[in-house]
Amino acid sequence: MIKRTLLLSMSLLLASCGGNPVAPTDISSVDLETLSPAERENYLQEAATFFEQANIIGTPSLVECTLSEGAKTTCFSITVKPTPGDYTPGPWCPRNISDGKEKSGIWLEGGKIYDADGKFLQNLSDFYQDDEWQMFDPTTGKINVTDSKEKCAAAARPDVDEKYQNHCVECQMEYMPAGSSMTYVIPVRPLASKSSSRTQGGAGVAINGIWLDGPAPVDAILDAHTLAPFDDCGGHVNLHVGYHYHAVTDCLVDKSSKATDKRDAPVIGLAMDGYKILTHKLGNGEMPAKLDSCQGHSTAEYGYHYHAGAAGSNQILSCLTAQQGCSFEGIGESCDASVRRGPPGGGGPPPGADGPPPSPNGE
Repeated sequence: MIKRTLLLSMSLLLASCGGNPVAPTDISSVDLETLSPAERENYLQEAATFFEQANIIGTPSLVECTLSEGAKTTCFSITVKPTPGDYTPGPWCPRNISDGKEKSGIWLEGGKIYDADGKFLQNLSDFYQDDEWQMFDPTTGKINVTDSKEKCAAAARPDVDEKYQNHCVECQMEYMPAGSSMTYVIPVRPLASKSSSRTQGGAGVAINGIWLDGPAPVDAILDAHTLAPFDDCGGHVNLHVGYHYHAVTDCLVDKSSKATDKRDAPVIGLAMDGYKILTHKLGNGEMPAKLDSCQGHSTAEYGYHYHAGAAGSNQILSCLTAQQGCSFEGIGESCDASVRRGPPGGGGPPPGADGPPPSPNGE
């Protein structure tokens, strides 16, 4: 009986909370102190199964937390290595205008995905109708690439060093400090928000433990005549959170739990408010019906959940319908998402150094 009750209420993983077209509003918080040992074990086991593809550090735990609108409840806390365990990220920047797509990543523009190969970088002046683009040596075809940690840090910031304008910006995981980690603290049961809110820095966590970030600040990147490509999986590296996604591509679809019915879609992650994130389209290739402004709706299979934005949209989720938990670098901080740093939503410096997710304590 305990296990059945937990499975029905475990919104962190199953989001089984009704069939309304918008997120339910009658969900109560979970008091950590009142959970029995068996209940705690079931919560943790379900969560561990959901994130079985992640590079988990230590042991996941249940903790007391304060959500974005001040609600106090129980959250699931997981600390992971900021790199996928099942593939090597990259490539991103081609080294010569003769390099094809096998040596390069992708770029998102106008809702479309482009191969950021040598030819694409060679023709940026035509693509953007701007003669100031000149990212390669006209004689040798060699492309300007930030191929060191120092160059990455200087180019991937709001005030791009003039020396690294007209560069392809690339950061590698090897530039990250040894032992880097990210911790995510997410409510085990979503709690209603007064209104839908922009994501506090990012949408959530993929099933492989990788951060599902907010939109990449494309305008800031292009203003400096730089380009910060994503790999084919929609991810790249910054010097704070490590490898992270700005798009959900077929890579995550292939790694996801398969839908049990073609009318449903594979699950690819968990939002910071505790609701599941599914693929952009349903298993039969059709668009999901009656999505709300946060790209969410309810079905019999999953209850309320979100559908990720199209890969070329540079927006995994536009907003969340319930109160959000915390994400931060390292281990050991308590979660108070009602106190945060910086403007809500994505933005900030260009990828490569776009800064960590909001600090839970505003520091």
